[in-house]
Amino acid sequence: MDAPFRKINGETGIQESMYLEELSNKAQVVSCIFSLKEGVGALAKTLRLFEEKGINLTHIESRPSRLNKEDYEFFINVDATCSKELDEVIASLKTQISGHVHELSRNKAKDTVPWFPRDIQDLDRFANQILSYGSELDSDHPGFTDPVYRVRRKEFADIAYNYRHGQVIPKVEYTKEEKATWGTVFRELKTLYPTHACREHNHVFPLLEKYCGYREDNIPQLEDISRFLQSCTGFRLRPVAGLLSSRDFLAGLAFRVFHSTQYIRHSSKPMYTPEPDICHELLGHVPLFADPRFAQFSQEIGLASLGAPDEYIEKLATVYWFTVEFGLCKQGSEIKAYGAGLLSSFGELQYCLTNKPEIQPFEPEKTALQAYPITEFQPIYFVAESFEDAKEKVRKFAATIPRPFSVRYNPYTHSIEVLDSMQQLKNLADSINGEMGILSNALKKME
Repeated sequence: MDAPFRKINGETGIQESMYLEELSNKAQVVSCIFSLKEGVGALAKTLRLFEEKGINLTHIESRPSRLNKEDYEFFINVDATCSKELDEVIASLKTQISGHVHELSRNKAKDTVPWFPRDIQDLDRFANQILSYGSELDSDHPGFTDPVYRVRRKEFADIAYNYRHGQVIPKVEYTKEEKATWGTVFRELKTLYPTHACREHNHVFPLLEKYCGYREDNIPQLEDISRFLQSCTGFRLRPVAGLLSSRDFLAGLAFRVFHSTQYIRHSSKPMYTPEPDICHELLGHVPLFADPRFAQFSQEIGLASLGAPDEYIEKLATVYWFTVEFGLCKQGSEIKAYGAGLLSSFGELQYCLTNKPEIQPFEPEKTALQAYPITEFQPIYFVAESFEDAKEKVRKFAATIPRPFSVRYNPYTHSIEVLDSMQQLKNLADSINGEMGILSNALKKME
């Protein structure tokens, strides 16, 4: 699920929240997790330690411990100016409270390479570190005052929270109201696809209708779609409870994994959503992930993000925004839409191909610096010559990212190979030689 859509929801709650926010990388914030045994006064005693040292807690969040059912884990942010006092509190936690403490963000060396997943199962480590989730909606959300909708959102969040790589994605029994909302969006958008969507989208869409249950009266299941995508390009879907950080979301793409929501927008406004929902994911994103060239292009952005400095993550997220989300491409003498944000928006899909917005050629170096709104139609769109051309441009842009290694995805082991030694390079050369041998043999047989 696309990270740039919304900012962090500031609402938190000790009892209700089970999911971690994005870990803060800001210099003025220190983050840590500590665990306590459930008992009367345990949390109050702990908070008193912070109060006695004059430490300002800027965020606190709880969840049941994954390691011990009798414990609760608490995630906190504190003002970094209290760093010395925090050391004393941590020591007290370990001795007086018998709690376990894990510090997440402090004393980070400037040249340290950020952690990134090396195996597809590593995605489990951050899949629930989301920016917003469950029933916690902003006050301007159409479903904010609907208690039934909020409970339903929590049910979807729990499905994603309990999911682990390799499991079958749980089937959702959508309600009559949810299907009606889907049907309205499906019906209206389908009328525009023949004239506004790129040929790749229009080629795949009938296949999704045939094999994945895409119909006006049916919301397809993520597991069925994931299996279809794996058979086409190796991409797969993974349920997510809400918005991931840009770094985590892009890392998923490196493994050809797309984090997808399962909830649907509120029925009161079927043609509007302030966040990505299943209409956005399945109608906008999924068809293009079945196209080999687009799948490779998307993965290139993900691979470029692994181990990249924070400022380059922001640039890559912007490139993603203007391509995978809101990209246009040339097809013959016409310009067509391929971005999911366009293909899932009845209004903006029409608007983007008028003479109202500004159109510029896709150049990652310039695109990465372009500011963009998230609550209104885009004033600027970038046009790619083709998916292949866009992929090569992203590769060249990725080569400018300062990191002391290159990476390669191994599709056989679903892992990332870090190319930082002669042995790694020799292994890569051997693999390329093998592929070249197959190519040479095939060319000879065609002569």
